[in-house]
Amino acid sequence: MTRLLLRDCRLVVTMNDTGSEEPGLSILIEDGFIRRMERNLDVEADEILDCRDLVAIPGLINTHHHLYQTLTRAFPLSEGKTLFPWLRLLYPVWAGLDEDMIDASTRTGLAELALSGCTTSADHLYVFPPGSENFVDVQIAAARSVGIRFHATRGSMDLGERRGGLPPDNVVQPIDTILADSERLIHRYHDPNAGAMTQVALAPCSPFSVTPELMIESARLAREHGVRLHTHIAETVDEDRYSRNTFGSSPVGLLDRLGWVNGDVWVAHCVHPTGDDITALGRGQVGVAHCPTSNMLLGSGLAPVRALIGAGVRVGLGVDGSASNDGNDLRNEVKQALLTARVRDGVTAMTAREALRLATRGGAACLGRDDIGRLEVGAAGDVVLFDAAALPLAGGQEDLVAAVVLGASRPHTVLTHGRAIVREGHLVTLDEGQLAAAQNTAAARLMDRAA
Repeated sequence: MTRLLLRDCRLVVTMNDTGSEEPGLSILIEDGFIRRMERNLDVEADEILDCRDLVAIPGLINTHHHLYQTLTRAFPLSEGKTLFPWLRLLYPVWAGLDEDMIDASTRTGLAELALSGCTTSADHLYVFPPGSENFVDVQIAAARSVGIRFHATRGSMDLGERRGGLPPDNVVQPIDTILADSERLIHRYHDPNAGAMTQVALAPCSPFSVTPELMIESARLAREHGVRLHTHIAETVDEDRYSRNTFGSSPVGLLDRLGWVNGDVWVAHCVHPTGDDITALGRGQVGVAHCPTSNMLLGSGLAPVRALIGAGVRVGLGVDGSASNDGNDLRNEVKQALLTARVRDGVTAMTAREALRLATRGGAACLGRDDIGRLEVGAAGDVVLFDAAALPLAGGQEDLVAAVVLGASRPHTVLTHGRAIVREGHLVTLDEGQLAAAQNTAAARLMDRAA
C-alpha cells in the first residue's frame, strides 16, 4: 500500500455536489484513491507534501482532442480558413502519418495537457492511412508513459471523396475493417473499473465523412460491449447545410434518427443546434465537449453553453486538435469558456466556479465516470495544486478559485491516481527537451512527405 499525504492545504476546492471549498484540509491518498479528508490529519505516509501555500482542485478532464494535430499546429497555409477548406488542406498532409509520428505527437500533446493541470484526456484519432493498423495501440502506450488517464476514442471515416464525402479516399477505411479493429481495441484495452487508466470509446468522425451504416453499426458494437460513443456534431453552418441537403434534417436530428441521442454518447462542439436540438440532447442526457478556442479560431461560432446546461445537457471542455487551437492548455480553456459565455449571453452568463465545474464534473459526466472530477473520499486521487504564494496569484488572495481560473498560473504539482506527473511546474515522467526534439523531427518528416 502506498500513501501520500497532502497536509494542510491552503484551500481544497472539492467540486462535490454542494461545491464546498475547505481551507486547511489535508488529503490522504492510498493506492490511488482518496481515503481521508480532514483537518489536522496526522498519519504516517510514504510521502508528505506541505500544502500550506497550495490550492487543491480536482484534476482537469479534456473531453475532445486530436493529438496527431500537434504536428501541424500554427500551419501557415491554414490561416483564415473555415472548417471545410481547412480540412481539405490538411487531410493530404495527415495522410503521411506513421507510428513514430503518432507516438511523438501523443506524448507531446498529453505532456502539455498535464502541465496545464489535466489528468484525464480523451483523444479522437480518425485518420487511418495505409500502415495505421497500430496507431491507437501506439497512442495508449504513449499515454501510459506520460502517466495521464486516457480515453482512446477509435475514430473512423468510411465516406471518401469519390462517394461524396469530404476526406480523400486514402485516409478512409471499409466498415468491416473499422468494426473489427474497434472490437479488438475494446477487448485488449478497455477497463470498466473505478480508477481505470485506459478506456476505449467508438467515434465515427462526422456526418460529412461517415455513412449512416457506420454510425448504426458502431452504436450496436459499442452497446454490445458497454463502451461509450463520440462524434463531431453541429460544428459549423456548412455542416448544417450539408446535413439538411443530404439527410433532410439538422445534424442533431440525424443523430436522433440513427439512435445516437442517448446517455452513452458525448459529442464535440454543438455550436449550431436549434432549440429543438437542445431539448432533444437534454432529454437524451447526451454530453457535449465545448471547445471554445478551436471554434473561435476557425470562425465556427460560440456554442450556446448556457442553454445547453439549462436543458440538462452534460457539458465538458475540450482543447480540440492542436491544429485548430495550437496549444494544449486545458486550464486556459476554462477561462475561454467563461469569456465566450459572457460574450455570447451577457456578463452574468458564467462564473469562475461554473467554468471550473465544466472541466471537472462536466468532463467526468461526458466520459461516463463518477470516480474523477471531484475531491471526495472514495474518488480517485487526481489532484492539481497551485501555489498561492507565487507571482501569478499575487493580489488574488481574496478569491483564489477565481484567481486560478482567470489568471495565468501554472500548476505546481499534478497528481494522477496519487502519482506525481508534474512537480514544481515541470514534467517528471518524461524529459521535456527530448520530447520537443522528437516532436520537431516527426513534424519535419511529415512536412517532407507532404511536399
